[in-house]
Amino acid sequence: MIQFQVEGMSCQHCVASVTRAIHERDAAAKVQIDLAAGRVAVESNESADALKAAIDDAGYTVVGTVAG
Repeated sequence: MIQFQVEGMSCQHCVASVTRAIHERDAAAKVQIDLAAGRVAVESNESADALKAAIDDAGYTVVGTVAG
């Protein structure tokens, strides 16, 4: 599982947009989003770069990854 720190998410529409973007890359991905913390946790076979690109393409800014 990889966790991204993401800026710009503020509502459930944001959650849906990010989730949809990741699922377009990997339909089987497990996505957990913590709006308050600005974190997106993804369990996927896709690379971290591909997942970051999906989030960026959805219009949000990945500012880093979170250890853990």
